[in-house]
Amino acid sequence: MPVEFKLPDLGEGIHEAEIIEVLAHAGDRVEDGQTVLIVETDKATAEVPSPVTGTVKEIRVKPGQTVRVGEVLIVFLKEGETEEEIKVEPPQKRSERREAESEKLITKRVEQEKRDEKIPARPSEGPVAAAPSTRRLARELGIDINRVRPSGPGGRVTPEDVRAFAEGAKQPEAEKMPPEAEIRRAPSLEVGEATLEAPPPEFDRIGQVERIPLRSVRRATAKHVAVAWSRIPHVTHMDSADITDLEAFRRKHKEQVEAQGGVLSLTVFAIKATAAALKEFPRFNSSIDMESEEILIKHYHNIGIAVDTDRGLLVPVIRNVDCKSIYDLAVELKGLAEKTRQGKATNDDLSGGTFTITNVGAMGGTGLSPIINYPEVAILGMAQARLQPVVAGDEENYEIVPRLILPLGVTFDHRVLDGAQAARFLRAVIEGLQNPERLLMMS
Repeated sequence: MPVEFKLPDLGEGIHEAEIIEVLAHAGDRVEDGQTVLIVETDKATAEVPSPVTGTVKEIRVKPGQTVRVGEVLIVFLKEGETEEEIKVEPPQKRSERREAESEKLITKRVEQEKRDEKIPARPSEGPVAAAPSTRRLARELGIDINRVRPSGPGGRVTPEDVRAFAEGAKQPEAEKMPPEAEIRRAPSLEVGEATLEAPPPEFDRIGQVERIPLRSVRRATAKHVAVAWSRIPHVTHMDSADITDLEAFRRKHKEQVEAQGGVLSLTVFAIKATAAALKEFPRFNSSIDMESEEILIKHYHNIGIAVDTDRGLLVPVIRNVDCKSIYDLAVELKGLAEKTRQGKATNDDLSGGTFTITNVGAMGGTGLSPIINYPEVAILGMAQARLQPVVAGDEENYEIVPRLILPLGVTFDHRVLDGAQAARFLRAVIEGLQNPERLLMMS
């Protein structure tokens, strides 16, 4: 029997992947474990191995195609099995087969619509009837629970309703819309019970434009920051640190760290100083659950570091930073950043963070107000350190000296934290950066 190899469950809430490269062809003999596809999710690039030793009967995907979990990628014949002829399905026959499958799908959707008409609609006013776990599922899938048609008793939305909506079973009109129309559909802004429609831009009428598909990391980033910005009331507190002594300390020890395989960057010291501040101010190491009206304090300290890659911005995570030395962090950060830039970071490498640091100093800038990495509640932003004139002494006896000043900003979730807390937290980070010897003594 032919083996239909489907896209497996990728975990971490990932439901689809983009085909980057197809390394096998119909008729090729492959070994169990041999790489036949390279796919890219919104977090990492992965090699897909053959599940059997045998022959490739049919390739059902092509580069640039987006496939969902459970979709057939390749059909194999196991070794020893034979068919009269192994060949690729002719394009015309494949088109006819897909048209037939499309007609079946449309028929199925029409039947689903008829069944949906028998389900009582949710009342137009009042909160949605749903359990907290169902609401949490909707949030994880990026679904507005108010749009889900209920099927439970008393008009209650069930987890099955949410999953069906996410898969498109309850929104046939949206699925019938061609991809181009989906992209050009007018965005809307919900205000209370009213919806303000924004007219679709018609740039083509003004001049020539180039359309670039929003895919992989860029698409995931767009969704993630939109969710974060719309759900979290962002506030940024800014300050600066005098890192003159820290820079001298870094230069003194950088060769020693490089000999151990690490890079003693300013970010390494920021990680260590932030870890100490998180222990002193644990609310910055939390998340908020609005359904249960609880703040979840995390007793583990995993700091994500924003890394600029060819694929876009990715955030690999260093775990248990409070238990690691400056030297350990310097080595781990270098390895993790290289792994991420090479597209080899795994889902585990890119998940589980409790706080994020972003350093744009290498690109310049005098300050920044970063977006919080949802569901975290704060993020530390670092701009470019510059030599600046600083007044030392008092009003009667002073001198102006050059000092290396680092602009810092902590953006926080105002539902969980206040400005005074942010000021104290950032001051704790600054004190750590201004006392490198103390940071070095920490485990």
